[in-house]
Amino acid sequence: MSETLENEQKVKPLRKKTEERAHELQQLQETLSAQEVALEHLKQEINQREEALSFLRRSLAEYDELLEASQADDDQTEEYKIALALTLSNAAYDALLVVDENTRILASNNSAEILFSNSHPRGRMLVDVTELPELESMVMDALANEEESFEEQIVFKKRFYRVRSQVIRRDGNLFIGLALQDVSELVRLNRARRDMVANISHELRTPIANIRLIIDSLFHEQDKPKRKQSTSAVRAIARETDSLLWLVQELLDLSMIESGQAILRMVEEPLSSIVVEAVERVEDQSDAKEIEIVNEVSPDVQVLADKDQVRRVLINLIHNAIKWSPPHEKIRVRATNDGDEVTVSVLDKGPGVPEEFRERIFERFYQVDPSRSGGDGTGLGLAICKHIIEAHGGRIWVEDNLETKEGRGGCFKFTLPSV
Repeated sequence: MSETLENEQKVKPLRKKTEERAHELQQLQETLSAQEVALEHLKQEINQREEALSFLRRSLAEYDELLEASQADDDQTEEYKIALALTLSNAAYDALLVVDENTRILASNNSAEILFSNSHPRGRMLVDVTELPELESMVMDALANEEESFEEQIVFKKRFYRVRSQVIRRDGNLFIGLALQDVSELVRLNRARRDMVANISHELRTPIANIRLIIDSLFHEQDKPKRKQSTSAVRAIARETDSLLWLVQELLDLSMIESGQAILRMVEEPLSSIVVEAVERVEDQSDAKEIEIVNEVSPDVQVLADKDQVRRVLINLIHNAIKWSPPHEKIRVRATNDGDEVTVSVLDKGPGVPEEFRERIFERFYQVDPSRSGGDGTGLGLAICKHIIEAHGGRIWVEDNLETKEGRGGCFKFTLPSV
């Protein structure tokens, strides 16, 4: 028993020391782990500093390159400035020219060279390149009044251009800049607006005035209207009202077509049956002038089209042919299949359309001779035809009717997809 106690007393210090050594070893392991983590952070920090140093070296190298570029010789700097100027000018839509006080061209952009069909105008006289003396006059006016810029409108190759001239002085040098902007579309739209106001005023005034006269005659104080006269007057009022409704309907239809709200239903249709329906719609007008409408379209001709819209095109063209044809004549409607498309022709023996008006007649509200229209026509019919045919992927135009003795007469043609 005593021996056991003695052994335990001897072992207890040894166990204590062992536990202390184990605790110290654990602390040492924790310290080593902490040092390893610290060492890893130190490595990452060193790598980051090396990257920052590398970036700084690259930045210094780039700075040196920029410094060297900034200290390049004057010729290289001048070429750089010229390249910038050429890039800016060639990116412009307008045609740009720079001339000296003697109207000699110093510079031009691509748009100007294309417009005047001259790829190397530099050094040549302005009037020799452009063949426009009015540009030279603008340069002279600009030189006389340097503090102002001048704008004028000129016509070149049947297109309208707004021209601006400006004098600039730099480092003792004098430059005159000319900018030419194509405003043909703006001119056309402005012209169409004027035509619209004039034609709408005329077309509305005529039926309204007629209705007013008819009503006045019905209720004249000194003449009590008889039943027969009243019936005739009411019919006349209805006819004039129809004219107003037709005008309003054409305005609405054109607005819907141009805005894309008119939906085409493209299906296979026999063209001849569409012509028959169109002829039936204008029988009253043709009978009044004793004009015969001949349908020469073969029943075999098939088109891919919106039946209602194509019928409207034919009604407009045949109505137009009736209006201009002399009495007792014939109007012919025919078609030829050209493979991918069918060409439809409406031929009459009227006065025809002069060549200078053949493009404009398809504009809104345009009439070749409003004074001869007899108040029958809004100037919208052909514009509607053009939009309908183009929506079908076709085209419409007018030619002379070469089948007449004088080689005149009207011949309206349009194309449709064939089947």
